[in-house]
Amino acid sequence: MKIPVVSVLGFFVAASAALAGVPDPQWLGHDRDRPQPVVVTPGSFSSQEQPGTPPSDATVLFDGKDLTPWVAMDGSRTKWVVKDGALECVPGSGYVRTLQSFGDCQFHVEWATPTPVKGNSQGRGNSGVFFGFNRYEIQVLDSYENKTYADGSAASIYGQYPPLVNASRPPGQWQTYDMIWIAPRFDEEGKLLSKARVTVIHNGVLVQNNVEFTGPDPWIGRPPYKVHPERLPIAFQDHGNPVRFRNIWVRELGHNRHKEFMLPDALLDSYAGDYPRGPSDTIKVRRLPDGLLSLAFAGAEVIMHADSPTHFHADSPTDVQCTFDLTGPTKKISVTVGE
Repeated sequence: MKIPVVSVLGFFVAASAALAGVPDPQWLGHDRDRPQPVVVTPGSFSSQEQPGTPPSDATVLFDGKDLTPWVAMDGSRTKWVVKDGALECVPGSGYVRTLQSFGDCQFHVEWATPTPVKGNSQGRGNSGVFFGFNRYEIQVLDSYENKTYADGSAASIYGQYPPLVNASRPPGQWQTYDMIWIAPRFDEEGKLLSKARVTVIHNGVLVQNNVEFTGPDPWIGRPPYKVHPERLPIAFQDHGNPVRFRNIWVRELGHNRHKEFMLPDALLDSYAGDYPRGPSDTIKVRRLPDGLLSLAFAGAEVIMHADSPTHFHADSPTDVQCTFDLTGPTKKISVTVGE
């Protein structure tokens, strides 16, 4: 049985143009000078026995061997294991997340629930795919002949929207999620401009069609949106079941100048403090949530995002970058502005 790898970037681009109402006004119809689309080599289909290959421009998050892109939620080494070419949850070890952060993206993952079957309802093959670090969940569950509440079944927007249909395969078989994730947007004052949205294709079947999250979707309650960065790690849930994952890849949608990472908590904590900048100025580095740092100097304050373990860039209209050096007897920082 073939497992489809769905390419939906074209759908996303077309939908974006339709929402805009008009084609790009800087180009004439059939304009001969209009740039050609970038050439991407498509991936191959998976089978139950063998995962397929990702598109040529994808960021591979798990290739059946390498755990480097994955860490525990605090950034320390994950206790999940690689077993028979799959990333497997070790019950009780906690969630696992990507070290790299992602915003709008096409995300592909294949997953299989345990056999022999144990438990029922939410206790049977339970996990989840989380966007926005741990805020927005698409449920993973053994929903094959397993009754549970509809908004907690496989491919549901947990606690909010059931899938349009139940496209689940039997336990032990590999299943696919192909998703288009659109992160929420906030203005500079933290006001919500647009909600998070997701399209989910489960085993080749459309089950969530550009659905808007009401806000984060925890186990209990429907909390409102709170401001957070656009780009954050993707996480898998530890719900006490040894669910397996394979062939995980992502394609970012948009033009991002920098890769972004959420570094380990301990490393970020070590950067916080005051750094002399001159006889009358001090650089103050403050730790913020979601892997961010605040950099204050010369009467200005900017929010910094990590693009390596030691180098950060500002999320601001001005090109501010900084590099930390902890190799000497005292920690140091160098800051450049527009250089």
